[in-house]
Amino acid sequence: MEITKNIIQSKLVKNLFITLIGTIVLAISSKIKIPFYPVPMTMQTLVILIIGIGFGWKLGVATVALYLFEGIIGLPVFSGSPEKGIGLIYFTGPTMGYLIGFIVTVFLAGKFNYNQNIIKNFIKLTVATSFIYILGMLWLGGLIGWDKPIFELGAQPFLLAELFKILLVTFTINQIKKIKKLI
Repeated sequence: MEITKNIIQSKLVKNLFITLIGTIVLAISSKIKIPFYPVPMTMQTLVILIIGIGFGWKLGVATVALYLFEGIIGLPVFSGSPEKGIGLIYFTGPTMGYLIGFIVTVFLAGKFNYNQNIIKNFIKLTVATSFIYILGMLWLGGLIGWDKPIFELGAQPFLLAELFKILLVTFTINQIKKIKKLI
């Protein structure tokens, strides 16, 4: 009984540590801005996909949920914080739908089964990533009004960068899956 309790506690501590490391990497990725056309890209969505595939859906969702909680309570983990605000005020701003989309994306990226078929893997990652933009544009449209060019403002400038990141993950998926074996 004591051995079982120790094993469970050890696994819990290990998972908490992995989750915390994941939130740190996600926060760092939100601060990296790479010059890209037509807008600079951050590496958040790349890291979301890597966390989903590498951690699995359960630990991935826990990691992203903790990351969002850290931002909501005021830690400057989001892209644009603290310059553009922090906490719940920033979270409920124009990017909230995209941030919520991170949870769906990490879930799908972790839940999908990947194989040697690059095209199928690419499609799965594209579907997973699309939820960031679907939820983001739904929130943005509700916030600024549906009479505005929501797609042109909320998705189009980022699609080329997303394609690049999805391709990068697609071609490194076998290496990313090795993370799960270490966990």
